[in-house]
Amino acid sequence: MKRLTAYLARLFVTDAAILFGVVCFLLWLVNCLRSFDVVSVKGQGVVTLALQGLLTLPPLAVSFFYVCIGIGLVRALQALQGNRELHIIHTSGGLGSLWKATAIVAGAGVVGVLLLSNFIEPDANRRLNVLSASVAADLVSSTLKPQRFTQVTPGVVMLIGGRSGDGEIQQFFADDRRDPETRRTYVAESARVSTDGDNYVLELRDGSLQNTGADGRFSEVTFARYDVNVDRFSQPVGQSDGLYQTDSLTLVQRAMETGVWSQELLTVLGNRAAEGLRVIGICMLVLAMAGFPNGRRPRFNLPLEAVVLLIAFGERGISAYSPLGPSTGALAMIIIGGGALLMLSWPRRLQGVAA
Repeated sequence: MKRLTAYLARLFVTDAAILFGVVCFLLWLVNCLRSFDVVSVKGQGVVTLALQGLLTLPPLAVSFFYVCIGIGLVRALQALQGNRELHIIHTSGGLGSLWKATAIVAGAGVVGVLLLSNFIEPDANRRLNVLSASVAADLVSSTLKPQRFTQVTPGVVMLIGGRSGDGEIQQFFADDRRDPETRRTYVAESARVSTDGDNYVLELRDGSLQNTGADGRFSEVTFARYDVNVDRFSQPVGQSDGLYQTDSLTLVQRAMETGVWSQELLTVLGNRAAEGLRVIGICMLVLAMAGFPNGRRPRFNLPLEAVVLLIAFGERGISAYSPLGPSTGALAMIIIGGGALLMLSWPRRLQGVAA
């Protein structure tokens, strides 16, 4: 690798990594503040709060990973243009090193974001679900105060009448309003939290399960004993299908063994793979915007960092609503960026810059 290529690649990677680290730290603090009821209401420690904030970070990190790479790259290129190094690179025939350095950054970014979206994020989702269930189980078994309504998770409120010395709960009540279509109410004379080593189970005795639909229809089922997983009270509705908690390699292996490739599975795999294309697209667009100096003064001095944010916002909107799939916006960035780079790197254009 040439010294110029190594210098540029190191400069690009450093700016992007610093920005990504700062954003991750700020978002971790925000997640901790949002989840502070884990300490103030649910009786957990600061370590649990910090761990929960950390486990909620990977899904957010996937969303802004390519944005940080784009902003870091554009800031580095602007710094090179400000001290005239970018002009020297073009006039001395160093355009190839600029291309190679950008390709190195894009390649490293693709590997990083694919590891993050395909392996780290699913593992974090699984660990977060286990931690949330553990917090909910501890809240029900020991922390929940008698004769006091307590919100276990948004939409779920619990109340107990008392607790005996062996941990058995008297007069258990739980109201679950997370599903807009059905409101579930659990009422039991007694309850106890148990575990099989992997899952926490709430054993309800001598009670009833009441369902109220959005149309006002009511149904009630009485029981002598009813076992319900504690994570049913601690997780958002519709998040427990397992796809988002399983890494892509395992999902593909299962699909190959069973021969079943469901539409939901393909959507999950497509969304994860699209993150790598986003990194390539944003790098190509940024190189086209800031990698070729010119003497023209812009009429409106709009910071390129803001332009990168607007591009990312537009790309997400296109990908979300496009019938062609989640990679539509990323492919559009690659096509536009590739076309712009071909026009800007045309020999006549390079001769004009050198002159």
